[in-house]
Amino acid sequence: MIAVQRIRILGWWGAIPGCAVGGDAAGTVHEQPADDELRQPEGGLACSKGWEPDAPQFYNLHMTLRTNEVRESLPASYRWTSLFEVALGVFLVLGHNVFRVVPNEVFFLFALFWVSFKVRDGGWRVAGLSRPGAWRRTFVLALAGAVVLQLGSEFLVEPLAQQIWHRPEQTSSLFSSGMSTKKALLTLGIIWTFAAFGEELGYRGYLLTRAADLGNRSQAAYVIAMVCVAVLFGFGHYFKGPAGVLDSTYSGLVLGTLFLLSGRNLWAPILAHGLSDTYAVVIVYMGWAN
Repeated sequence: MIAVQRIRILGWWGAIPGCAVGGDAAGTVHEQPADDELRQPEGGLACSKGWEPDAPQFYNLHMTLRTNEVRESLPASYRWTSLFEVALGVFLVLGHNVFRVVPNEVFFLFALFWVSFKVRDGGWRVAGLSRPGAWRRTFVLALAGAVVLQLGSEFLVEPLAQQIWHRPEQTSSLFSSGMSTKKALLTLGIIWTFAAFGEELGYRGYLLTRAADLGNRSQAAYVIAMVCVAVLFGFGHYFKGPAGVLDSTYSGLVLGTLFLLSGRNLWAPILAHGLSDTYAVVIVYMGWAN
């Protein structure tokens, strides 16, 4: 949790020598002035000699200063619980995809997302399920991510995998050649519900956030968690063979990066995942796939 106090002044996009902003009714603590001779003009901006609020240095620009930023540590009991949940998630992913001892993990992760964050955090915003600040920016970011997914897979991951294992990845039965219109529509429905929404809530929303709990949700913790969950996402597609695990790991890295770049909002990876798979359906349906 971060407590942030904000003040807004008119001036340069940068420090103003010899100036400080006075206190306000909220008790905001501001920077100290450069010298001890201050004048307090109207508006709360205190300046040393030689500085005037109406001087040329003061433009009609709004600048937000972040002060008194405090990060509270998550309790040890909370992080131990998150560790248990991460271990459970790993068991579910590997147990289904590698060892075939449990049913499909996506359903379990999806349910855990809704229950865990509601019970422990009072809602799902902390995991990124909230309305984006700007839908247009989110969609553009998702579209760019879908392009990176397709181009990186086609021109980087697949050639590399071919050099290592000398065989292509196994594709899902959903993308079989000769796809009818009915099957294409059914596949699109599965893609946008099970894959895009379900997998992103399960992997990027649930597992990534709970893994970041272990590092007190610091920026470094989120990055490390993103990489680890991307690898786990690769093993979540173990049926595709080694090349498919590598390709899905790459997808997990791209989708996880979108999650972080969007300010940890799930709609960017959800849309990117859906758009990328929709493109694959169109290619197969039109008979353009290799």
